[in-house]
Amino acid sequence: MPVVGRGGAGPVVPSFPQRRWAKLGLAGNGPGCLCLQEQQKTWAVNLNGFDVEEAKILRLSGKPQNAPEGYQNNLKVLYSQKATPGSSRKNGRYIPSMPDRILDAPEIRNDYYLNLIDWSSQNFLAVALDNSVYLWNYASGEIIQLLQMENPDDYVSAVSWIKEGNYLAIGTSNAEVQLWDIQQQKRLRNMTSHSSRVGSLSWNSYILSSGARTGHIHHHDVRVAEHHVATLAGHTQEVCGLKWSLDGRYLASGGNDNLVNIWPCTQGDSGDFAPVQTFTQHQGAVKAVAWCPWQSNVLATGGGTSDRHIRIWNVCSGTCLNTVDAHSQVCAILWSTNYKEFISGHGFAQNQLVVWKYPTMAKVTELKGHTARVLNLTMSPDGSMVASASADETLRLWRCFEMDPVKKKEKEKAGSAKSSIIHQGIR
Repeated sequence: MPVVGRGGAGPVVPSFPQRRWAKLGLAGNGPGCLCLQEQQKTWAVNLNGFDVEEAKILRLSGKPQNAPEGYQNNLKVLYSQKATPGSSRKNGRYIPSMPDRILDAPEIRNDYYLNLIDWSSQNFLAVALDNSVYLWNYASGEIIQLLQMENPDDYVSAVSWIKEGNYLAIGTSNAEVQLWDIQQQKRLRNMTSHSSRVGSLSWNSYILSSGARTGHIHHHDVRVAEHHVATLAGHTQEVCGLKWSLDGRYLASGGNDNLVNIWPCTQGDSGDFAPVQTFTQHQGAVKAVAWCPWQSNVLATGGGTSDRHIRIWNVCSGTCLNTVDAHSQVCAILWSTNYKEFISGHGFAQNQLVVWKYPTMAKVTELKGHTARVLNLTMSPDGSMVASASADETLRLWRCFEMDPVKKKEKEKAGSAKSSIIHQGIR
């Protein structure tokens, strides 16, 4: 029990044995005295019944014994060999196999040829559910009904955000292309030039391109009253895939006629638009078209049920760089902006998403959970998440391209430096 000092200041620390040894004359090495080491040894034997020093399993003093001449340690050979490639562990990143979030999407149309979801740079997810369009604010979770078609028999067939995220283009089954202001939640204009439903849309600055069931693609200049500035006639059936390249030089279109056309941004010498490349290798409808974010002339395309292949193209040379059999309908493709990878969405039988390594085309992982085919894919503005819309009437958010925190900071730092340079230029 500790002894309390004067004034209750706290416990007094008991004296160590050495202080007593000095009084007893045990601390010195003079004649007739035991040295401290011997005394400790005597106490150890009396208390424990053995000498602690002698009972140690490992002793740190002394030199190790030399092995006999000619001795070989077989274990050294066995455990010092490098692991074979088959047994070596891959240092891949962790990709969650379950979705981060599941949202209900009642009455989403199970139609392969439509493009019903898009995620804006301002973090709003636009979803077309039959004759209505809803906006989901990812940051706050707020849901806004932007519009509902006046005629109950009409439906929304495509949605696409402008790059800045403040305007949303909408294609309809009654051949309209509408432009909506999100802040005001107001329709700015209704552009009518097609004669059949508009199932695909893509922006290039102020030019909005729309693909219709007739096979025609129209360019709309949204700044002017006479918006219809060009018609591209290169498909004989519905245009279901449409995407401008990131640098705005080329427009890729995929159709139900199994063709992929690459269109230039400017007219030819004759004054007409003609494709600079036409790819005929797919054996099914081509809805999935996606441009590589780090190689501006590389395009990925995916074919429907009768094709099931993903092909990578160099649009300048017209060569097919790579191809892979996906073993199921390819409904959508997105390139990652954080990794040298892309993701594809599929139909029967697995209804899965597949992450692929580029350029090896090795399968990184499969993401399963949808109970009906994947209809569309869209990516979050930071490139970390992918949203998939399915005929099972759900939207699933997959955290499949999340960056390492250190790399993320470096990317944000580079982005802020770039934006500051742009602001300086504007001033």
